[in-house]
Amino acid sequence: MKKTVAVIFGGQSSEHIVSCMSVQNVAGQIDREAYDVLLIGITEEGHWVKADSLESIQDGSWKNSKVSAVISPDATDKCVILSEDGKWKKVKIDVVFPVLHGLYGEDGTIQGILELAGIPYVGCGVLASAVSMDKLYTKIIVDTLGIRQAAYVPVYREELADMNRVAEKIEGKFSYPVFVKPSNAGSSKGVGKAENREELEAALTEAARHDRKILVEETIIGHEVECAVFGGGNVPVKASGVGEIMAAAEFYDFDAKYYNADSKTVVNPPLPGNAAEEVRKAAVEIFKAVDGYGLSRVDFFVKENGEVVFNEINTLPGFTAISMYPMLWEAAGMDKKALVQALLDHGCQRYDR
Repeated sequence: MKKTVAVIFGGQSSEHIVSCMSVQNVAGQIDREAYDVLLIGITEEGHWVKADSLESIQDGSWKNSKVSAVISPDATDKCVILSEDGKWKKVKIDVVFPVLHGLYGEDGTIQGILELAGIPYVGCGVLASAVSMDKLYTKIIVDTLGIRQAAYVPVYREELADMNRVAEKIEGKFSYPVFVKPSNAGSSKGVGKAENREELEAALTEAARHDRKILVEETIIGHEVECAVFGGGNVPVKASGVGEIMAAAEFYDFDAKYYNADSKTVVNPPLPGNAAEEVRKAAVEIFKAVDGYGLSRVDFFVKENGEVVFNEINTLPGFTAISMYPMLWEAAGMDKKALVQALLDHGCQRYDR
């Protein structure tokens, strides 16, 4: 019998547009002979609606849908409730593929709803999603593994009332330039590089617009590389090869990722020493440490002397046409259709552990 998969996209985060790009690649690769696909879009205002087609996602018309679609939190239902003009019906679903990036999608919130509903889903659970979304807490966990990562100073939004004191604290630990990041944000939203006090204050102010917690990090010079991870539960965790980012901008910010055609990604680039294998090993170790399940992309720097430095982990990495996660598995011999099928199969098994 065919199963029904609900694919959820959009969302209220700053990565809404990225999700709308990713879902076209995910839903477009689902085997329609094995699955009926229900597309559920969440607008930037937080309204849940049924999207009629991938074409409606591509042209943005899905946001005008008159059919609301919400997951029932009642674990005896395991359904989506569709409602239009005061009439409603329940549609049973077998698995959910949340193609949501950033806050309210990649941070454990949607995962919590699905856990309440008792519906199997693709990807990391509540804990792994929450701690991996929060860069500060990810760093605290990775500190226990003995894996090298950029030195950091945490800053809280309320501290910025005394900006001079914050700047002095940072300058007492690092020399310029430094990187400033919101603790909870994705696709490099709110990330800035500061070469002096004035730029530091501006970067802190911008980061505070995205999250209460802010990280200020030392600058690491090296190759920016990424590694894809799959598995967890009853499935052994495995890592793909390594991909390198060739950013068209000074650093790989949101515009460089998605809107600058000169930004490039290279699969299995030449790296110094045994760095590629060290990246793969560390990616698996970090994924396990945060209790990962399903998929993640783990990002590193590789310095010219071969030293590997952890950057961050993304538990619902992009699936756009230029995204590294599916690209890395394709290079390893698993095309997008096979990858999406493997993720759905693995999601369906999450409560068999």
